[in-house]
Amino acid sequence: MLDDVTESTMDDLLATLANVVGDGGMLTGTDVSSRASGIWRSQGIEAEAILRPRTTEEVSRILAICDEAGQPLVAQGGLTGLVEGHITQAGEIVLSLERMNDIEEVNPVERTMTVQAGVVLEAVHNAADEHGLMYPLDIGGRGSCTLGGNIATNAGGNRVIRYGMTRDMVLGVEAVLADGTVVSSMNHMIKNNAGYDLKQLFIGTEGSLGIVTRAVLRLREKPRSQETMLLAVSDFDRVTALLKAMDAGLGGTLSAFEVLWNNFYRLVTTPPATQTPPLPQDYPFYVLIEAMGGDPQADHARIEQVFSEAHESGLIEDAVIATSEAQRRELWAMRDDVEQVHQYKPVFIFDVSLRVSDMDAYVAQVNRGLEATFGEYTNFVFGHIGDGNIHFAVAAGEDDGAQDGVKQAVYQPLKSIGGSVSAEHGVGLDKKKYLNLSRNDEEIALMRTLKRALDPNGILNPGKIFDAAG
Repeated sequence: MLDDVTESTMDDLLATLANVVGDGGMLTGTDVSSRASGIWRSQGIEAEAILRPRTTEEVSRILAICDEAGQPLVAQGGLTGLVEGHITQAGEIVLSLERMNDIEEVNPVERTMTVQAGVVLEAVHNAADEHGLMYPLDIGGRGSCTLGGNIATNAGGNRVIRYGMTRDMVLGVEAVLADGTVVSSMNHMIKNNAGYDLKQLFIGTEGSLGIVTRAVLRLREKPRSQETMLLAVSDFDRVTALLKAMDAGLGGTLSAFEVLWNNFYRLVTTPPATQTPPLPQDYPFYVLIEAMGGDPQADHARIEQVFSEAHESGLIEDAVIATSEAQRRELWAMRDDVEQVHQYKPVFIFDVSLRVSDMDAYVAQVNRGLEATFGEYTNFVFGHIGDGNIHFAVAAGEDDGAQDGVKQAVYQPLKSIGGSVSAEHGVGLDKKKYLNLSRNDEEIALMRTLKRALDPNGILNPGKIFDAAG
């Protein structure tokens, strides 16, 4: 690492790298510091430079040069992450693949798409749609996040209950190792058990083992129907019973099961939020359900039948069913309006995973911990409950000094129930102190072994996930 790099040495290194990326490929000075370091952050980027290559070959040359010099390098995508995995500091260089944003091929027969890592998720959705296909990954940051970032963090989102995580949607990747070696594992097949599945080294490892530059995505046929409804439920036992009833009754078409606790629902349906409440605001839980199928008439009849049965059995208190695409979008806009939590400052956002059967008791335990530590607090709760993922947005105290106490209340109870401190955003800097609550010593030791093997000089996203030693 360049702990004591001289100004002249850095200048020489940057001059060499500028030759690699060509005109417009390097940003320095105020062109770096004036860029926000994330969509949730007002601070500018702190780094020596931002490199913006156009090809895998340029990425390879950049990494080879930086590895030889021991120069720390941090890859950045759409900057939508919440765990400080993309944060840089003085002396580091940013590698941005924002100019590597081509959709190289859509193959309707094979139902695959080949993309560069800088492509924005929404562009992938649009390109698939033009061919009557769908890329199932969908998250609130779809208009900003990039496929490279999605892959690096193994992004989840709204449809994991049916289609799985990003890991389940990527057939192959091309990645560059720390020393510049290009590993092109651009597999186009669903089944390929010929040796190690090398793409898994780079999916969910936060750019710490290599930089993904291209990928082959698995597409699905575009559904012919999309049924969306919002249901009001009186207690969490009925929420879990409703999940089972809907999943079974809808015959495998259930694609989203989002749950909003009362205070989050009130937040996103009360001014200054722009959504009006589609259901009264006094129910304990609200469940947003979506089913995707292949027969609009039959699918609509099926969801009405399942809804009727759930209502008759006492699982549902109230409901609204979207009857148009505009209404469907309004329901989802309410769920996606997470920005409303920033009415409270400071607010700390969490993304954890645990068994559905443990959720009700866990949320209660977190709230008891917050009350014991802070007395007064607000904890907005929502998430992809169908796949075991809860989000918290916690406001407690009047400054950022409350963060450690909030983290203890949220993370510590996960250890005894086998939960995870990170469901879908990764570890980054923000959660590495708590990694041992979800991973044992042997697992962390193996992670370090992989890091040393693939990045022996420790130049890739240094200090993230875990420290290099210890």
